[in-house]
Amino acid sequence: MAVPRSQSRPGTVRGSLVRGDSRSVNGSRSGSTAEPVADPSKPRSVLDYALQRRTAIRTLYSGGALTSEFCDADPYLMRAARFHGEPTDDSCPACRVQTLVHVTYAFGDALGPSSGGALASAQLPELAREHAEFRVYVVEVCQGCEWNFLVMAFTLGHGAPRQRSRRSRGVMEP
Repeated sequence: MAVPRSQSRPGTVRGSLVRGDSRSVNGSRSGSTAEPVADPSKPRSVLDYALQRRTAIRTLYSGGALTSEFCDADPYLMRAARFHGEPTDDSCPACRVQTLVHVTYAFGDALGPSSGGALASAQLPELAREHAEFRVYVVEVCQGCEWNFLVMAFTLGHGAPRQRSRRSRGVMEP
């Protein structure tokens, strides 16, 4: 659910947490072990934030919150929406003028330096076949009034840990 600025967690930088998710942005879970998966492109551990979104919209419409509490997208999110956003048919619940776009982010140690980047949803199946496990977040954004809300989070990947080569380091072979 959207957290008003006055109630945000102390010690966090604005925009450092994905709205609606209580875990850290990188999606790490302590004690998680990867295991092989039959279909790596099929979402697992799906979290749908539709009820929290509905509550936020109801609060907004009833006057229990200011529009500025929900329409405060980070400039990087707005840039990602402009260049990587995928249009939807849904109109913005705040301004009711613009249509929403979905921005997809992938986080995980398996992705290396590309972790945390915005990408097209068409790239997800290929990434799922290449990497063991990573977390995907889908955020809806209005480019007009800057409404943003986490719509869904799920896990993708083949689940098999990367095999390290058995070559010893520092020894030169003839």
